[in-house]
Amino acid sequence: MRANGFSPNTTVYNAYIDGLYKGRESQQALAIFERMKRENCEPTAETYTMVINIYGKENKSYMALDVFREMKNRKCRPNICTYTALMNAFARDGLCEKAEEIFEEMQEAGHEPDVYAYNALMEAYSRAGFPYAAAEIFSLMKQMVCEPDTASYNILLDAYGRAGLHQGAQAVFDEMKRLGIEPTMKSHMLLISAYSRIGNVLKCEEIVDQMKSSNLKPDTFVHNAMLNLYGRLGRFEEMEKVLAAIEKPDISTYNILINVYGRSGFVDKMEEVFESIISKKNLRPDVMTWTSRIGAYSRKKQFKRCTEIFEDMIDSGCYPDGGTAKVLLSACSNEDQIEQVTHIVRTMHRSDTTED
Repeated sequence: MRANGFSPNTTVYNAYIDGLYKGRESQQALAIFERMKRENCEPTAETYTMVINIYGKENKSYMALDVFREMKNRKCRPNICTYTALMNAFARDGLCEKAEEIFEEMQEAGHEPDVYAYNALMEAYSRAGFPYAAAEIFSLMKQMVCEPDTASYNILLDAYGRAGLHQGAQAVFDEMKRLGIEPTMKSHMLLISAYSRIGNVLKCEEIVDQMKSSNLKPDTFVHNAMLNLYGRLGRFEEMEKVLAAIEKPDISTYNILINVYGRSGFVDKMEEVFESIISKKNLRPDVMTWTSRIGAYSRKKQFKRCTEIFEDMIDSGCYPDGGTAKVLLSACSNEDQIEQVTHIVRTMHRSDTTED
């Protein structure tokens, strides 16, 4: 466009950033956002909201907050979508107090909370491990004559499930049906996860059977929940049957297998799964894949193998997280190795600071 003497305007930049964001090219989208500002094309509330969403989905709520502050400093007024995006960013990191601060700031700015804003605040409390606080927000929403949607019920169901309160999760599921709200695939998956946490295999299998009898075909997420359950309990035959039924395995499917086989000491089987990921064009190992793989060797105190896999991880362009550092440290058996890993961790943090 510039070669033809045409300078992109805000609408063009927003469409470009949106396309990259939806295409999961987040780093490129952020680069375009920076270019937009360099070329004195003023970002709008829509632009800032998209960028906040990008950082939120990368679990970088601190960066999302920086963008929000920049927005206000540039006299660009946040809209309700902007506030909700920032609350969602804090929710993903389990920062419920921060999410509530933004919720209150949104109201002070004159915005009436909608179902999406309430859902974001509920999600924050859910991920922080406060199911009853999430339930209070759910009740408040109804008191304020804001009709909860299916996502609202799913968030509350998940809040109880995450906290190990399977009876609360079941009550929410039953209430949905009583009110004529059809439980979605996600509702069933969350209920399975709730019972899975307490190892109730029969109940999980019953839910899957109910889905099938209702002509609701279990998707990859439901299968993954069952795969994880059987794997944790060492029921490999059932796990293999579930795996065979998955039409489109995703990276989470393979991560569950790698984690299960690695924890059970079946390293060769784990490596077979890893190689099968590498051979697929539409899949790429993520930080969980690499970390679980390192963890298998860490438990065997094979420090050299752990560092070799770590180097492969970096070479592949996958950035390690705090979990990776913990796994590496657990592989150490002497002070020299601890010092080596500590140096790696410090280098990771410096690199992260430089990038941000």
